Amino acid sequence: MAKPRCAAPSHSSSEASAFDYHVPATVEEACALLHSLEDAKVLAGGQSLMPLLNFRLARPAHLVDINRIAGFDRIYERDGGIAVQALARQAHVEDSELVARVCPLLLDAIRLVAHRVIRNRGTVCGSLAHADSASELPAVLLALGGSVVAESASGRREVAAADLFTGVFETALRPDELLTEAWFPASPSKSAIYEESRRHGDFALAGVVRAGDRLALFGVAPTPVLADPADPARGLQPSGDLEASPEFRLHLVRVLSEKAFAA
Repeated sequence: MAKPRCAAPSHSSSEASAFDYHVPATVEEACALLHSLEDAKVLAGGQSLMPLLNFRLARPAHLVDINRIAGFDRIYERDGGIAVQALARQAHVEDSELVARVCPLLLDAIRLVAHRVIRNRGTVCGSLAHADSASELPAVLLALGGSVVAESASGRREVAAADLFTGVFETALRPDELLTEAWFPASPSKSAIYEESRRHGDFALAGVVRAGDRLALFGVAPTPVLADPADPARGLQPSGDLEASPEFRLHLVRVLSEKAFAA
């Protein structure tokens, strides 16, 4: 189903470029659209995409809105972990007793994502697909050794977290693929996530995720990275900005890692 060419709703003085708007009713229809269209973006929660559209940092020719796909928001247990489908809102994951029981590390990470009003709309899979290097959820997926399911008109494949994040806002997902599900293994008893930000809800200046003996870092490299707990800053070359210098980010990595392994 497609609607006439239009502009996205504006939440600022800027306005998005015009695009064709599509509303598939099934996963298969969504995959068929992504296969047939050039320069298409998927809309789920929209908490990252809409600002990019409004400021014209993203100018897709097509927007594929998957919010009308029924039964695409399940949170369920499989293979000893938690599976989260593409339309499961972060707030629903936060409130899930199943997540609290099987993967409390995911619950702890969700509570660090922005604010509740954002989590009411934002999705876990959308955060993974957006691949912001300062985001908590990609680092949690990496620390746990999780994976995602990508579907397209040509089939379905599983992508390990270690292979998913390829660069700044870049993933191994192909343009015609839809990230339909994320799988988080059960968190070990010794797990923790810590981050440092200027204010609660801001993106982290640096953050660490401990899952047993594994340590993942975020906010200090183009992608979340696994690190040696004995020397977590080794090999890191974080960028500096108005918020923090490279040296301060390295200091935070060491301090937060020590805190995570003492927890």
